[in-house]
Amino acid sequence: MQLRNTTSAYGWVSIVIHWLMALLMFGMFALGLYMVELGYMDAWYKTAPDLHISIGMLLLLLLLLRLGWRLSNPLPALSGSTFEKKAGLLVHRLHYVFMLVLMVSGYLIITADGRAVEIFHIWDVPALFPAEKGREFIAGKVHMVTAWAFMGFVSLHALAALKHHFIDKDDTLLRMLGKKGE
Repeated sequence: MQLRNTTSAYGWVSIVIHWLMALLMFGMFALGLYMVELGYMDAWYKTAPDLHISIGMLLLLLLLLRLGWRLSNPLPALSGSTFEKKAGLLVHRLHYVFMLVLMVSGYLIITADGRAVEIFHIWDVPALFPAEKGREFIAGKVHMVTAWAFMGFVSLHALAALKHHFIDKDDTLLRMLGKKGE
């Protein structure tokens, strides 16, 4: 299989980035749900947020790479009716918007007090904005609502892929698994 996309197939780079981000985003959602329930005396009270923040910043970098790759590669033709193609394109674009809002709002939560974002205790990403009291609460609400909305869209995305595979019997799902359209 080729590295780059064609008009009929996704390349390995797109496939790997897609599935890596999917796994990480599911893991981040689960970790986010887990960590907000932790009490001060829990062993993961400090570790879970540190891990969530570090992975979130790496996901932001991966998202920027993914967007660059997406813009420099052809998009394989979408399957389905005109409505399904337009809906699929809209949902794909909203995935990018949701991910960007999630990651930027997470960054704004951490940097609300003016401190840098520490990534795996190895390097820091500086705060780009001055400290602002209360920003973490607004950014936190945006982060939470967007996370739930994103998971809703991911569910629609998965259901659409399954519909294409089992009902329409086309190669939409197989192309993202690297098995068709070569």
